[in-house]
This record gives sequence, C-alpha cells and structure tokens, in this order.
Amino acid sequence: MDVSPLDKARILSEALPHMQRYDEETVVVKYGGHAMGEEQMARDFARDIVLLEQLAINPVVVHGGGPQIGAMLERLGIRSQFAGGLRITDASTVEVVEMVLAGSINKQLVGFINGAGGKAIGLTGKDGNLVRARKLSRTMVDPESAIERIVDLGFVGEPEKVDVTVLTEILGREIIPVLAPIASGADNVTYNVNADTFAGAIAGALKAKRLIFLTDVPGVLDKSKQLIQDMSVDQARHLIADGTISGGMIPKVETCIDALDLGVEGVAILDGKVPHAVLLELLTDHGAGTLIHR
Repeated sequence: MDVSPLDKARILSEALPHMQRYDEETVVVKYGGHAMGEEQMARDFARDIVLLEQLAINPVVVHGGGPQIGAMLERLGIRSQFAGGLRITDASTVEVVEMVLAGSINKQLVGFINGAGGKAIGLTGKDGNLVRARKLSRTMVDPESAIERIVDLGFVGEPEKVDVTVLTEILGREIIPVLAPIASGADNVTYNVNADTFAGAIAGALKAKRLIFLTDVPGVLDKSKQLIQDMSVDQARHLIADGTISGGMIPKVETCIDALDLGVEGVAILDGKVPHAVLLELLTDHGAGTLIHR
C-alpha cells in the first residue's frame, strides 16, 4: 500500500506526544512465540527496536527459544522429559539450553539489530551478575490420586536477585542489550529461567516505563473471545478467579502483576505476529493488545 507524503507526515505528527512520553524511558520487550522462527519477522522486529533507540527510548530485549531448544535436543538425540507441561532440565539438557539461548538465538538477534543500524550487545543473566537464580520446584496434583507432590524440574531456576549495574552502564549510550534467560545460582550452577519471569524481573529492577510481552495471541480475551484492551490489576485478578483468564495466560498475567508490584508503570501483552506491534503499542493512541496497569 502506497502512503502519500502528507499521510506520512500526519502519522509522524500524531506519534509525537507518544515519543515525548517515552523520551529517555526504558522499555523491556520480551520477544518470543512463532515470530522468532520467521527470519523476515525477526528482521522487522530488529528494525523497530533500532527505531525506538533512535527516538531516545532505551529498549532492552529479552528473548526465549523453547521451540529452537526442542529442535536442537531432538537433533542431538536427547529425549525431553516433561512434568505438568514443564520441561525437566537435566545436566545434559541445560548445556544445550545455554548453547541455544546464549549462542545461536542471541547472536542471530544481535546480528539483525546491528544489521538494521543499531549497536546491540548480547548478554545473559550470568554477565555482571545481572540475575542470580535459585532452584525452582513445583507442586503438582496427581490427576488420578489428587495427591500433591513436589516435582524436581532439574536445572530450572527463578530470579532471586537482580543487579542492573551492567545495564545502567549501557542504557542511554546507543547500545541495545539483548538478554538470554540463563542465570547462575549461589552454588554457581547454571539455571534455565522462564523468559517471561526473567523479563519481568529485569523490568522491575529497571523501573521500566513499559514491559511488553510479544506472544502468539492478540492479548487477554474476555469470555466472548474479544480483546480486552485495558485492565487494572484488580480486574486481572478477578478474571483469573472467575476463569476468564485460563491456561497458559494465567502465569503470563501473574508475571505482569509481579512486574507492576516491582515498579513497572504498565505491562502490555501483544501478538508478535502483527507487523510493527511494538511501535503500534508505544506510538499510537489505541495500542496493539492488552495493557495491564495499577
């Protein structure tokens, strides 16, 4: 679709108040879902992140990589075990997780951002003691006996302490940090951390203006499957309680609430397959998904 020069000028003019709102502010973007697997979409995402930096916004990218990890484990002949839908990460698996997340995925995304004219640097939670993790264990209910049991997920961790010194040295200097959700524990063991949880902890420690989750769904839907564009924390909790928010969306929304508790101003859940979803969320009146706020 051709856009006239006048329309382009009008679009830029309408974006101005949004640019001013985020001037010198930090925006954390969790990049995941199927958008990660398509090269052109990844390149478009990288261009949008570079644009944010050019607008004097400080973007921080946190990426996942579940499908890519699964594919590599299969290629290496390592069988994955699951409990309650969660991958059990044993010693051989965590080596592959670190290789894929901190290696191929991280460096590919860094390359795309640099190729779009940015200056990206790839880091993990290990770098500069950015994130210290503790072992995560889950309590699950056996569907047959209804008895609760603690499941050992292996080398799966959750953020225990965040030290953003390395990020504060980078942000505002035209450098875009790209973070892989790998962290060390107090025992110097490597832990695989859920990327959503990792992003929430980073955003909270940075007191980010926005935390954006790019997912495979439009956002939070009501019982009629219509998008809820805006909701408060109290409304979110009510929708979890009455079953409107269910399944995999529950932990995502709970992570949003945790980030808000840590000092993030607003958290948005967007469909990462929508072209320029991050720009639509930040630089237009209506946004692109669901915004959760205090």
